[in-house]
Amino acid sequence: MLVEGTGEPLFPVEERAVPASSVPGEILSPTQPFPVLPEPIHPFGFSPSDVFGLTDGDQTVCRETAAALDWEGMYTPPSLNGTLMYPGYAGGMNWGGIAIDQRRRWAVTNVMRLPFWVRLEERASPDRGNQIGTPYHMVRAMLMSPSGLPCSPPPWSTLVAIDLDTGEKIWEVPFGAMPGFVEAGFPDAERLGSPAMGGPVITAGGLVFIGAAMDDYLRAYDIETGNELWRGALPAGGQATPMTYIVDGKQYVVIAAGGHGSIGTTRGDFVVAFTLPD
Repeated sequence: MLVEGTGEPLFPVEERAVPASSVPGEILSPTQPFPVLPEPIHPFGFSPSDVFGLTDGDQTVCRETAAALDWEGMYTPPSLNGTLMYPGYAGGMNWGGIAIDQRRRWAVTNVMRLPFWVRLEERASPDRGNQIGTPYHMVRAMLMSPSGLPCSPPPWSTLVAIDLDTGEKIWEVPFGAMPGFVEAGFPDAERLGSPAMGGPVITAGGLVFIGAAMDDYLRAYDIETGNELWRGALPAGGQATPMTYIVDGKQYVVIAAGGHGSIGTTRGDFVVAFTLPD
């Protein structure tokens, strides 16, 4: 975060040593900038002993796969062996953005916690395929168990509120649910979260509205506590950021519900508006 008008960091930023590249001929910066505040809203890596799996077999595959990947902490560069990416390229807060409560001076954002791996492979031809003209091309994918679930420990998405003046994390709650887990009675299904694409919006009344998750709901949260207050079913996945407006004194919250092919939510072609009864 930067100070308006000067571009100076609002909180201190430290240059810290990061892992070097093991790829022949590749020279990287020995340090990278790390903000002191706010505290990281996404974990920096996980150990093979922390992997998630529905079965012993799932856990074994995830543990062995994670242990075989290079990982020396944040900013571990892609390697020829294969490197763990956590946050991954579809992780963190990069898909939904943030909402700002101007009165409280808080930011609210959802954070995906999905593990990926990335590997460099020598190119057969420098003029064909992806990354044309480079000596290597990149392959990558999500780190998943045989059951198709992320290998990282849940929750796989959270909703977080940050005080912009102090950098303090006000609250953090698991966000979303995996389709079918709640219906099947899976223990703590609501604590697992789910991959979520889309951001939140905050009303003047202190409500945070967000769709984004895989279970096809629009949810409302209390901005003071992070408690879920309401959810409304959508006809398709709400992988979008909602908006709110007032017509003739009546407030509406609207979201595009079209689903998302990459995460397998219900596909459709809807715009859905919610409002309170007269």
